[in-house]
Amino acid sequence: MENIGIGLIGTGFMGKAHALAFAAVKGVMGDVPLPRLRILCDTPIEKAQEMATQFGFEKATDDWRALVNDPQVDIVSITTPNNLHFEMAMAAIAAGKHVYCEKPLSLTLEAAEEMAAAANLAGVKTMVGYNYIKNPAFTHAKALIADGAIGEIVHFRGWVDEDYQADPDLPWTWRAKIEDAGLGALGDLGCHLVSMAYGLVGPIESLIADMQTIHKTRPLVDGSGHAAVENEDTASALVRFTNGAHGSLSTSRSAWGRKNRLAWEVHGTKGMICFDQERMNELQVYKNEGAIRNQGFTTILTGPEHAPYGKFCPAAGHQLGFNDLKIIEAAAFLRHVAGGVASEEIGGEVAYPSFTDALEFEKTIHAIAQSAQSGTRIFI
Repeated sequence: MENIGIGLIGTGFMGKAHALAFAAVKGVMGDVPLPRLRILCDTPIEKAQEMATQFGFEKATDDWRALVNDPQVDIVSITTPNNLHFEMAMAAIAAGKHVYCEKPLSLTLEAAEEMAAAANLAGVKTMVGYNYIKNPAFTHAKALIADGAIGEIVHFRGWVDEDYQADPDLPWTWRAKIEDAGLGALGDLGCHLVSMAYGLVGPIESLIADMQTIHKTRPLVDGSGHAAVENEDTASALVRFTNGAHGSLSTSRSAWGRKNRLAWEVHGTKGMICFDQERMNELQVYKNEGAIRNQGFTTILTGPEHAPYGKFCPAAGHQLGFNDLKIIEAAAFLRHVAGGVASEEIGGEVAYPSFTDALEFEKTIHAIAQSAQSGTRIFI
């Protein structure tokens, strides 16, 4: 396929990220099929038309079903609120379209399982928006671990904190309602941490967890009172991986001062590797080698040697950003749709995770919620 038609539903934070990625991916990567920005959907129609012009789409609509069924659309990108993912993705799959959906797949584990099964049965290609694992720094950390640079992996410690719900006076939104958002901090943030833990250490076997809702009500926008916050502000879990390693996961959407601290440490028998998304172009590596007086952490700055960084910039230390990771993600999916191999790494790019892959991450976050509610260890 030389040209691939793109239909984008949603124009918010992630909608804009998808639009920018598809607009730039050919210029950055070169050897990818050309994405054609066919249709953009949002409501009201005036907003859709304005954003279609801004993003460079050929036409606009306020009817997502018309977008899904348009013969010029090959990939449907879904960047809407969580409660709309299921219906839109299932309709796109039924129409034979490839689907690029933001996480989480859906509000419930049962719905996510149904989406993955439908995609597999239809034979369409899917990808879920976990672009943090497309970071060249993350890819390099995986390679170091695979090469035995820090020995046998024994422990993983990770946390992902933001402060977008830290202020108790922030108005109530759909994110506080289970029917619209599903899980809270786990669905927004924790699933990203799980995707990294899986990539670095492997599947999680079991866990025991707890959750907390810090601000139990929030003021309504119209000033008429307060509404209940139905999902969690924080969650923590002690986990056991299938390979025998242990670890801990923690997430909060109410951590003052944290903007996107998606951070982790991987501990091995010969050293450790550390990463923090707020310094996303750096890895900290410690190796137990040589005289103790000379040992310490080494900072690795990503550069052209860490593919596909060089596609963006020929000089190390000049920094990639969040939207660059979205370009890497879009390139991988375009190659996959055009007939590339999904599971093969090409310069650090992998057409991963599919709906089936992402389902495993969501099993973990729902297991955390289940454990917190039951007070028992949950096997995944």
